[in-house]
Amino acid sequence: MRRAGPGARTAAPANTAQAADAAQTAGSAAAPHAAVREPLRTEFEFELPRGFVDESGTVHRNGAMRLATARDELIPLRDVRVRENPAYLSVVLLGRVITRLGTLGSVHDGTVENMFASDLAFLQDFYRQINAEGHTRAAVACPHCEESFEVELAGSRLGES
Repeated sequence: MRRAGPGARTAAPANTAQAADAAQTAGSAAAPHAAVREPLRTEFEFELPRGFVDESGTVHRNGAMRLATARDELIPLRDVRVRENPAYLSVVLLGRVITRLGTLGSVHDGTVENMFASDLAFLQDFYRQINAEGHTRAAVACPHCEESFEVELAGSRLGES
């Protein structure tokens, strides 16, 4: 399960005053460690642990999920299936935010409800991670030497870091 790393590009200044300020800051000896802002990532790639098997038997594992909007979280609450069974909320919600899965033309709640339970659990965790933190990295410490480092929580195979 792999994820693409964040890009290193920065957004262009919105106006000439900002551009002048940026140029002055870049040339200033007083600001040698000016923060570089990364553009907001709204889509995150993933690889399912098992993969979705379509009608023809093709396995689809690689996909992408976008950040959820308030509307994405509110619309499913009106769905009759969710009202009858609140556990169905995650199926409908994931069907809205998964933007790509393998070579499928579209992904919807019907796709999600036919996934293996392990893939559904993976996607639920992935959804929570990208929408709570905006990335899938977590700061951890080695239990032996106590050295701090970051790991990818979703998107790597078991045992890989």
